[in-house]
Amino acid sequence: MVQVTSHKRPWPRRDVREPGWVTVGTDTRPAPHSQTLDRGVRALELLAEAGEALSTAELARRLGVHRSIAYRIVRTLADHRLVARDSEGRLMPGVGLAVLSRSVQSTLQTAALPELSDLANDLGMTAFLVVGDGGEAVTVESVEPRHSVVHVSYRPGVRHPVERGAPGLALLAGAPPVDGERSEVAQARTSGWVQTRGEVLPGMRAVAAPVVSRRHEVAGAVSVVFVDSDHTVDTSGARVATAAAAIARELP
Repeated sequence: MVQVTSHKRPWPRRDVREPGWVTVGTDTRPAPHSQTLDRGVRALELLAEAGEALSTAELARRLGVHRSIAYRIVRTLADHRLVARDSEGRLMPGVGLAVLSRSVQSTLQTAALPELSDLANDLGMTAFLVVGDGGEAVTVESVEPRHSVVHVSYRPGVRHPVERGAPGLALLAGAPPVDGERSEVAQARTSGWVQTRGEVLPGMRAVAAPVVSRRHEVAGAVSVVFVDSDHTVDTSGARVATAAAAIARELP
């Protein structure tokens, strides 16, 4: 199996330059309303993206805070079962996150899971569901094929700019045209699907189709990802579009 890890967003220590604003590298943006809450949320994101348990020291380094601060954050999150420890005391996402996630995109995910499973097994590729979050495409469900010698592992929580990668372009294709959009987006409105190569993960090809509800709202996008090879992309695209349409029929 080919294991693919997501490109993690660095979270360097924030440096306050003037009241109400922070500078992160060359990026200047408004300071969070609550620094403590911001750090807690970022801690959960880092644990979800890590793909493995982290020590408190490792989490502190990635957060860019002192170990004692990370320890207090972890204690609070653990009190709410949002963080747990393995047998070696390392940190990992807790069961409380699963409870919270049940109400997030529940209708969409319930409709998507059977189709994603069929899609993954039919094509022998990892199939996943993404939704839009501001200017990013975020993976919320992922299903790997049952019988495949080589496939890509693509975890929920992976996010990338919506203007890059097949899933993001599919989200844009489900919406009305806008000035300056990529030609692939316009083509996807005609073909029903879009493909990209190496835009998010080097050496990987992705095919995606938008999920558009009966209300003509873009609910998400269905995608498959696989090692760039001689796969028949047209066949994969048509199959992904069929899965997206089946999910859309189950939505209000």
